[in-house]
Amino acid sequence: MWSPYKRRIKRDLERWQSNGWVSAEGRAAIADDVDSSGREFGLAPALGILASILFGFAAISFVAAHWEDMPRLGRLLLLLACVWSGYGAAGWLTARDHPLLADAAVLFACGMFGASIMLISQMYNIGGNPSDGVLMWWVGTLLAGAVLRSNPALALAMILVCVWSFFETSERSDVHWPFLIGWALVTAAFIWQRWRPGLHLSALALSAFVVSLGYQLDGGHQHGLVAMIGILAAVAAIAAEKLRPDLDAAQGHIAAPIFAYALAVALAGLFALQFLEVPRLGNLIALATASLVLILGAIAYALSTGNRGALWIGYLGFSAEILTLYGVTIGTILGTSLFFLIAAIIVSLLAYAALQLARRSASGAGGLA
Repeated sequence: MWSPYKRRIKRDLERWQSNGWVSAEGRAAIADDVDSSGREFGLAPALGILASILFGFAAISFVAAHWEDMPRLGRLLLLLACVWSGYGAAGWLTARDHPLLADAAVLFACGMFGASIMLISQMYNIGGNPSDGVLMWWVGTLLAGAVLRSNPALALAMILVCVWSFFETSERSDVHWPFLIGWALVTAAFIWQRWRPGLHLSALALSAFVVSLGYQLDGGHQHGLVAMIGILAAVAAIAAEKLRPDLDAAQGHIAAPIFAYALAVALAGLFALQFLEVPRLGNLIALATASLVLILGAIAYALSTGNRGALWIGYLGFSAEILTLYGVTIGTILGTSLFFLIAAIIVSLLAYAALQLARRSASGAGGLA
């Protein structure tokens, strides 16, 4: 279990106990359960993962330096020994109750597996595209991560799926739809492992893929589709959070991060529509107004639900929108001062509406009391 969560729950326990909601015995029991559950990602596992990466580069460098001096059979045996030594070390560490260090050993083995694919292809002059080798690499890494229940290996598999899709897209200059198959397989493994950081990695990869559609479909002029996908996903997340809170809670409150990533996708599409498509002045004003309303509405919703990720995305989106519009509108007919006046009026009206809603909520609560 990740230490930020532990620190937060312990701070909450102190407040709950001071308010009389939790007894001292209950607080101690909850704190002990939190400390004993999950895996603690401390300094030793982090250094172990870094060491596995360095061991991988050292092994690859050694093999490359002596590659021409060894017979083919010796090369194959050396590569197999490097791969299986990683898996053997993982088994040894698991038996001694060091699961995170075992993950580092699995990561080393997966890295050597990828290097072996490239070196064997070179040794036997196997033709093909680099993406084919990456395809074999991520499939093998996914199998290793799923069988050995290694989260770092699954994270490497997701990264390799993205690299594979990038190579395929570069070679064909078209949308690489099979990316969704690889993404779904690795995401299913993350769900099976119940590893939330991995799900964030999946959401980030899928968000990047959706944003890239605007640059690939219809000659790079489908940013409106990207913005619409983001808005619909955000609306679906809000509906799930408000209409089915029980289902959202059962799924680990995934609606909040989905809303944050959907907001980022929508803002990326709207940003491209405004500043990459070079619309006419009237369309620019309409798009800028819609973007500001969306951003401010998302910030208000994030504040009301405590969604810190969406809140920071809203802040960043607002800053990027204002600064870019400032640069675009300097010296144009719109006029910089006029734009900021319109933006200030919009924000003031939204602030007034929020204040009225807060007063109505307070009066309604007082009437019920």
